Amino acid sequence: MDVGKYRKQFLLPPERCMDWAEQTMVTRAPVWCSVDLRDGNQALIEPMGLETKLEFFKLLVRIGFKEIEVGFPAASETEYAFLRALIERVLIPDDVTIQVLTQAREHIIKKTFEAIDGAKNVIVHVYNSTSVAQREQVFRKDKAEIKAIAVEGARLLKELTERAGAKYRFEYSPESFTGTEPEYALEVCNAVLDVWQPTADRKAIVNLPATVENAMPHVYAQQVEYLHKHLNYRGNVVLSLHPHNDRGCGVASAEFGLLAGADRVEGTLFGNGERTGNCDVVTLAMNMYSQGVDPRLDFGDMPGISAQYESFTGMQISPRQPYAGELVFAAFSGSHQDAIAKGMRFREETGRTVWDVPYLPIDPKDVGREYESDVIRINSQSGKGGVGYVLEHAFGVKLPARMKEAVGYAVKHVSDMEHKELKAEEIFGVFTQKFLSPRGHFTLGEVHYRQEDGITATVEIIEGKRKTVVEATGNGRLDAVSNALKKHFGVQYELTGYEQHALSSGSFAQAISYLGVACGEHVYWGAGEHSDITIASVQALVSALNNLLDA
Repeated sequence: MDVGKYRKQFLLPPERCMDWAEQTMVTRAPVWCSVDLRDGNQALIEPMGLETKLEFFKLLVRIGFKEIEVGFPAASETEYAFLRALIERVLIPDDVTIQVLTQAREHIIKKTFEAIDGAKNVIVHVYNSTSVAQREQVFRKDKAEIKAIAVEGARLLKELTERAGAKYRFEYSPESFTGTEPEYALEVCNAVLDVWQPTADRKAIVNLPATVENAMPHVYAQQVEYLHKHLNYRGNVVLSLHPHNDRGCGVASAEFGLLAGADRVEGTLFGNGERTGNCDVVTLAMNMYSQGVDPRLDFGDMPGISAQYESFTGMQISPRQPYAGELVFAAFSGSHQDAIAKGMRFREETGRTVWDVPYLPIDPKDVGREYESDVIRINSQSGKGGVGYVLEHAFGVKLPARMKEAVGYAVKHVSDMEHKELKAEEIFGVFTQKFLSPRGHFTLGEVHYRQEDGITATVEIIEGKRKTVVEATGNGRLDAVSNALKKHFGVQYELTGYEQHALSSGSFAQAISYLGVACGEHVYWGAGEHSDITIASVQALVSALNNLLDA
């Protein structure tokens, strides 16, 4: 690896531009422009066909995008046909503006204007590259010649719009802005604005692309702030950002750029785009949402949006993709699960409305996820808190605090042996087999009670094919049965941790009982389920004693 051939490629403004650093958070949603159908599509191994692009457009409208770049209609017949289909099938809502991209070249601009004929709300987006590298290596033109390309393109846009009798809006991008001297980028943008003469009711857009992300986000913020402070007609200009993600900082660059005075962001769902991608609009918008700022985009059905995106693009969303990945809310760690479960219980007990549950930056339900299946995930790394949470919220089983450890170990053991995550039904299966119905040594047949000095129980104990009837007295029915079992099996233990609760409501409500039998330093646990609480308690005792005898 030859680090010597690299040097910094960014250029700082000629003055200090650090006002953005005094801000702490983005406090209002920007104007959003989706470029999924352009930047996103051109980055696909197999670009989308016409009907797929139409369905993607409808998805973007449902999410709430009001500006959507639909393509580069002069670039290919597919792009041209897609735009004409949107217009001729009347698929563009009145409150949505389509955006078309064109190079600052006469024949391409004219072809673009043919494509948008009949559309109501249009942004014509013209660009040319201004960076040092592009000027020297690609175009071999000086600054004046490059500026002339931009100005001529701007004039042609204005002329063709007036000729069409339309009120199209205009956007200009100094492509490779981050590799351009900021003062020169400002000069070119102001020259374009002088042609367009933007007004309050017909604002122009100046878009600042980090075409190749070549610096840390705070450098981009300084460059943006410089133009924000010095653009002519600033009150009639929408200052837009178009970050790419070559350094993995596309979202951070957009956030810093908004702090620096930008009004608008161009990006894609989940960051799809050339090389490492564009700014991820989902992450950027949800970051705002997590701070109590309405992003004015609706990601309430994130699983559905993700599934459509993957179907349309052939791309796969990483399981750790912020807010959208399958595992981003998942807690496998025992300590994390315990903290989440306690946090959720605290919310229920206190009625708290502000979201501050440990380890969950937002409420998963806000993006269409479920606590039971998406948050508490059980494997060999999980703890008692997580297992208890799943059993309670999926099946209504509220384990005693002391019993959770035993159940947790049993579940973890199965996960460890099978080398897999256990789903809720599998966890309940382990609980049932190990604690609710273990019958390895004995079961009970008929049990009768009579009142004398205390309660006397006549208990039929079934061991395989052998049946034995034993009588014993206790201070209650459960104690009497327990004494009968002690007599028969010759074991000594103490009943501990007894709890019970209803599993359902109504006249046929089931009750579940839990208890432990303490023998020496060990406690063996069992559970029982029945509509009669006494029978449920006796079943719990039988289960616990079977576990003791099995030890």
